[in-house]
Amino acid sequence: MSSVRIERRFQGPERSGNGGYVAGLVGTALAARLGDAHVPRVTLRMPPPLEQDLELTAATDAARLSDGEALVAEALPVDSDFLADATIDAVLPEEARAAEASYRGLRNHPFPGCFVCGPANPGGLHLRPGPIGDGRTACTWKPAADLATGDDLVDEVFLWAALDCPGGWTIDLEGRPSVLGQLTACVDARPQVGEECVALGRYLGEDGRKTFTASTLYDADGRVLARAKHTWIAVDPAAFN
Repeated sequence: MSSVRIERRFQGPERSGNGGYVAGLVGTALAARLGDAHVPRVTLRMPPPLEQDLELTAATDAARLSDGEALVAEALPVDSDFLADATIDAVLPEEARAAEASYRGLRNHPFPGCFVCGPANPGGLHLRPGPIGDGRTACTWKPAADLATGDDLVDEVFLWAALDCPGGWTIDLEGRPSVLGQLTACVDARPQVGEECVALGRYLGEDGRKTFTASTLYDADGRVLARAKHTWIAVDPAAFN
């Protein structure tokens, strides 16, 4: 068992932690105990509270993040074949950079302080996933060592975070604001500090309030670094901000 505190820098909505980052905390704790046949699926059970001491526990069959008696997030193993079709075909960095100019979050972001893609978070990753057609998004990202905080942004928890919003922005988040409900991810490799990576998202479908998406992170040589599938839940942003 270990104590975890989600700092405000790692917010998604105003009053809760970023879903991809929090899923990464729990998912990587379980991934360290799994073989190649399984990957972690993290379900967020409640908005992750900020600036509170939480308990993270991990065993061979589950990892859990708790706030006292309340379960915040839970990771369970699923067959790795679940991500077999999650890989999105790569695009050149030039195409990904061009897509960033059309990133909708710059003009109307439901959660502008989001750690991954929020334009109002000075300590965030500043991903700008813009549309590239066929229900896909693309953007670039250069993970760097943060000298102010000591964070190494190539750590796996930040790769999980970077997989989050490229999928989310395949949704019409202006007309259908959504938050992450579930993230299943696998980190195959880590990039070098300062290396230009390409992140892609893909829309998969909807069912009621749920939207399903996928994302892939590539390194500068076009090698797959990480893959994910998401389930998003449509919400009223006023309930979170």
